[in-house]
Amino acid sequence: MNFIDEAFISIAAGNGGDGCLSFRREKNIPKGGPDGGNGGPGGNLIFKSTSRLNTLSLFRYKKSFIAQHGGKGLSRDKTGKSGQDLIIEVPQGTMVFDLELDEQIADLRSEGEDFLIAKGGEGGIGNSAYKTSTNRAPTRTSKGSKGQYREVRLELRLLADVGLLGFPNAGKSSFVNVVSSAKPKIADYPFTTLRPSLGVVDFSPDGNFVIADIPGLISGASEGVGLGIQFLRHLSRTRLILQLIDIFEKDIDIIVKEMDDLVLELENYQLDLAKRERWLILNKIDLITKEQQDLIKTASQLRLGDSTIVKMISTVTKEGVSDLVDEVGRYLELHND
Repeated sequence: MNFIDEAFISIAAGNGGDGCLSFRREKNIPKGGPDGGNGGPGGNLIFKSTSRLNTLSLFRYKKSFIAQHGGKGLSRDKTGKSGQDLIIEVPQGTMVFDLELDEQIADLRSEGEDFLIAKGGEGGIGNSAYKTSTNRAPTRTSKGSKGQYREVRLELRLLADVGLLGFPNAGKSSFVNVVSSAKPKIADYPFTTLRPSLGVVDFSPDGNFVIADIPGLISGASEGVGLGIQFLRHLSRTRLILQLIDIFEKDIDIIVKEMDDLVLELENYQLDLAKRERWLILNKIDLITKEQQDLIKTASQLRLGDSTIVKMISTVTKEGVSDLVDEVGRYLELHND
C-alpha cells in the first residue's frame, strides 16, 4: 500500500427534500384540506478517526464524496425520508483544512473522534404547514435547502512521542527494529525507508512510548533534493527528537557538519521544530575503537554544549541501547504535558 499523507477532496452534504403539495381526497370528503408533508433533511458528512488506518490512500483516486439527499415530502402529512449520513474514516492524526477559508478546522487525534464537516440541507415545507384561518387550501410549498459543500485538504501527521532524524543509512530503521516490535525494511543502500513508520517501545512494565522513523534527509532537502522534507511534518507532534548519526570512518569535522546540516534542514522547514528538545545519538560504535569513541563524544559535546544530551550506541551489538531507551522513557514521564 502506498503511503499518502496529503489529499485534496471535495465533500457535499445531502440536499433537503422538497415539500409536498397535496390535498386530502377521500370518499365522502370531496374537498379535503391540505396534507402535503415536509421534505426530509439531507444527510450530514462526518469524518471519524480510526487507528485501523495509517495512510490517506483512500483519497488517492476517490476525490469527491456526497451524502444522501433527503426524500420529498409525502401526502397525509408524512415527512420525507431523512438522508443517510456519510461517515468517512480517516487515520488518527488527520488534520482538516478548509481551502476557501484557508484555515485548519479540525484535528482528529483520538480514536473514534468525529467531526461534522458538512451539514445536510433542511427539508422543504409542505403545503399543509401553510394552512391558515384565511387560507384553507394553500398551494404554497418550499424546496429543500442545499447541503453544505466544502473543498478541503487532509494532512496526516503521525502521533508519536519520539521522532528519529538522520541522513540515509544512519541506522534509524535498525534502531526501531531493536527497541520495538516494528519491522521496518533495512538494507545497506540510501532511502531504504520510503514511508514513515511507527514502533511502540516498552521501557518499564507499565510504561511505553511511540517512536516514529521517517525517511532519511540529505543536505538540500529543503530545496527538494532527495526525498525532500515532506515527511518532516510527522515530527511536529513529537516531544523529543533523536538525531542519529553514523560515525563509522568519519572524522569529527564531517560529524559536526552532518549535525549542523540536519539542524539547518529543520530550521528551513519549521523554526519551532528546530527548537524542539533534541538529543544527539552517535551510532555504529562497534566499528570504532574506545579511544575514537571518547574523542568523538567529547568533541560533539563541546560543539553542542552541556545542555544537549549526547549518547553513543550500536544497533548491532545493542551497546548503549537499553540505557538510551530508559533515559528517553524517564524524560517523557517528566515532560508529560
